[in-house]
Amino acid sequence: MNPQDHERARRLIDTRVVEGLSTPERQWLDAHLAECLECHALAHANESAVQVLRSHVVRVDPALVSQTQARVRLRARELRENHARLRALWISCTLSWLMGALTAPLLWQAIAWLGRRLDWSQAIWITLFGICWIAPATAVAAVLAWQQSRPADTESNSGALGH
Repeated sequence: MNPQDHERARRLIDTRVVEGLSTPERQWLDAHLAECLECHALAHANESAVQVLRSHVVRVDPALVSQTQARVRLRARELRENHARLRALWISCTLSWLMGALTAPLLWQAIAWLGRRLDWSQAIWITLFGICWIAPATAVAAVLAWQQSRPADTESNSGALGH
């Protein structure tokens, strides 16, 4: 057996305890453990360690429990808000793309008319069309990048949870 099989087996042994395995992964691991005594021993030791950990009762300070619960709730709220913002962003992007596609011919005609009226070369008014076409997306991208670079409000308020 090659070392990559053993590495994969070790990774799957750990994953099985924490996350569970898909049927093909479980079948591969069972077949590997049937053939490899070293990995089989590792899996058995891993299962024994998990059983020992589950059999012990851990006493935790109630203040730590409530603080942890508060942080988990705060993070869940942040994730919900972020999901809602992303949904709104996708809707906005879709509408923007549709409006851009619908208005592109009008913008093209308007800039071509302006170019002829001001006696610009074709290269200038085509460049102007390109700039007008990408300016809104560039502005939105800049705003989003700026918002992502700002420190989150919740990080600055984390001191309120006991730091």
